[in-house]
Amino acid sequence: MASHISLTTASLIVFLVLLPISYGGSVPESDIDLVEFPLNLEFLEAEFFLWGSQGYGLDTVAANLSKGGPPPVGARKANLDPFIRDVIYQFALQEIGHLRAIQSKVKGFPRPLLNLSAASFADVMNSAFGKPLNPPLTLTPTDSTSFSHRTSFRTWDSLDTWAQIQTSKVLLPKGYASKSKIQLNSLTPFASSCVYTYIYAAFQLVAGLLGVESGQDAVIRALLYRKAAAKVHPYGITVADFTYRISNLRNNLGKSGLKDEGLVVRPVRGAEGKSRGNVLAGDKFSLAYARKPEEILRIVYGGGSERNPGGFYPQGANGRIARSFLQKSKAF
Repeated sequence: MASHISLTTASLIVFLVLLPISYGGSVPESDIDLVEFPLNLEFLEAEFFLWGSQGYGLDTVAANLSKGGPPPVGARKANLDPFIRDVIYQFALQEIGHLRAIQSKVKGFPRPLLNLSAASFADVMNSAFGKPLNPPLTLTPTDSTSFSHRTSFRTWDSLDTWAQIQTSKVLLPKGYASKSKIQLNSLTPFASSCVYTYIYAAFQLVAGLLGVESGQDAVIRALLYRKAAAKVHPYGITVADFTYRISNLRNNLGKSGLKDEGLVVRPVRGAEGKSRGNVLAGDKFSLAYARKPEEILRIVYGGGSERNPGGFYPQGANGRIARSFLQKSKAF
């Protein structure tokens, strides 16, 4: 019989929601925009993990990295157990390193306005299920040991929810191997050997980011997979179904077919078409799915359009790629 999900397992689900460049040489001018684009996601994850684990953000630990951008709204410290708090804090420090790495190679841009409020995450979860969850998933248990011990509720804030449903990195792009997919294959295909070093620098930076981002996702999915059959109280919905719903939402918003998968799939969708278990998502060859910048924007904006800001980015993402879509929108 499936057991009720513990607070620890619950926390991992939400982290899966937010549910994505060492580095020698310079980045070619023609590839700067592609290398800068992931900064939007690094800012989001850095703030998400810092606030969730520590109760403060970039402005406290590395204000210079925000480049004067506005602080996030609605973020608060999550109710995490010591183990998950330690893991999420490590993720936060890694994201800070990623910001430093990218900004050491390209000029970058100011941190965009980020909405990490309870309402923002509640909207995501409600969209994933196609109806408002009752009670809203954005509620915090008064007992920090188990959902089944929840006796009363109070208004949640985004980070508390992660603590309850460890689906956050799931919500965010697992999406990384999404971010990195910012397209390695889009980097300018220089032919001249004299500029090979510059191409390699951009590739190495992006590949380095992807390695750690994918690792974070693997950690969260592995921890959740052990509890795939556990039911989230009081909904009676399993962890596996939560991840399926979130992945399906991202596929629908991305509008590019199946590029995201839950923890349990039909065998034909599993590795080699033989496994229902899906601890790591991948295509028919078990290769990571790739997403273009516009697909990522459709997901993190929450409305399926790269031209209409919202969701985690109420004023839109920054950088020339993201802003170009907003300019096109104004032109219509």
